[in-house]
Amino acid sequence: MVKAWRRNRAIRRVKQGDGRPLQRFRWWQLPLGRALFHLRPSFDGRRPGAYAVDVRRPGGEATAHLYLDGRHHAQSKIPAVFPVEGGVIEVATSSFGIKRCHYVTTTGEEHQLVPDPKSREGRRARLERDHPTASRMVAATSVVMLVIGVGLNLPQIIGPIAQVPLIAENLGTFTSPIHLPLWLNITLGLGAALAGTERALRLRYHWLLDAGGN
Repeated sequence: MVKAWRRNRAIRRVKQGDGRPLQRFRWWQLPLGRALFHLRPSFDGRRPGAYAVDVRRPGGEATAHLYLDGRHHAQSKIPAVFPVEGGVIEVATSSFGIKRCHYVTTTGEEHQLVPDPKSREGRRARLERDHPTASRMVAATSVVMLVIGVGLNLPQIIGPIAQVPLIAENLGTFTSPIHLPLWLNITLGLGAALAGTERALRLRYHWLLDAGGN
């Protein structure tokens, strides 16, 4: 019920598009965080339409733009749910990038949209396609870095929180057995950020490992 309420709320945020043409992805847009995804032309022998989702972050606030047959069809703040032929397109982000861009049919089937080849997500997908072994090594390294970061930083975060009088009186105090130097904490933080970004390029998300999403 909560999921249905959130979906309906997101649908109500959708605004009608202005019909402008879809801009091609340019190389200089890579550092700007633009993401562009395309819906495969056919599912189960039916063509739901040539849809594209263009995600922009003007001023840090992510906005999703839906294009139909190359024309601006609708837009919405993220998380976004766009009603389309045969279902909806759901778009969500985390602090590291895109965590969801899927076409969900009325029967509940999910199909991830295909990233534009020139985008960051498209380049990461090409690495996975052309060099699968290297891709798996990078993916595994990302998970390890996030696990280490969570395992070492979580006790250090819980320690000060447990000193709050109200929490201490009800749950007791907790002293972290881990005390890392500042330089190591910074290094782990940078490593976790890189790992989270790498996972976002593959639209991978876990509530614990990739915490901090929108």
